[in-house]
Amino acid sequence: MTQDTTIAAIEKLVLQVLSHIEATDVFLVSVKIKPTNNIKVFLDADSGLSIEKCVKINRAMYKIIEENAWYPDGNFSLEVSSPGAEEPLKLLRQYKKNIGRKVEITLNDEVKEEGKLLEADEEKVVIEQTTGKNKKAVTLTKEIAFSDIKQTKIVIAF
Repeated sequence: MTQDTTIAAIEKLVLQVLSHIEATDVFLVSVKIKPTNNIKVFLDADSGLSIEKCVKINRAMYKIIEENAWYPDGNFSLEVSSPGAEEPLKLLRQYKKNIGRKVEITLNDEVKEEGKLLEADEEKVVIEQTTGKNKKAVTLTKEIAFSDIKQTKIVIAF
């Protein structure tokens, strides 16, 4: 199997496993396979992705991969996790899940826009930006077309 064929097969397997275990709010973000046959499956969930769900999905997938002898010598590893806070958002569903959170959007021209994510639909996102402090604070909303976005990351506040 080629790398692309293997990724497509893994993606199909993920969807099959998710429907089988009735994880309706869990969705596939991406699949990566390293040359060492290290399969990384990144999932997210509308209500948050627990470690227990990841373990359950990992075990179900591992069993099917072994039973179907995708790697006859057994030389593979499988990791199922959420993308992590440092990974950019990839899907509209991720944007919708993160409404209300602070984001940093890098535009195609490398300009960065930061603000609170208010809305997301198929064409655009809307963020709220505040400039100034106290009585001089001004709050604006800004629409940004998805076609203008290079990447969006969640800003983690401590």
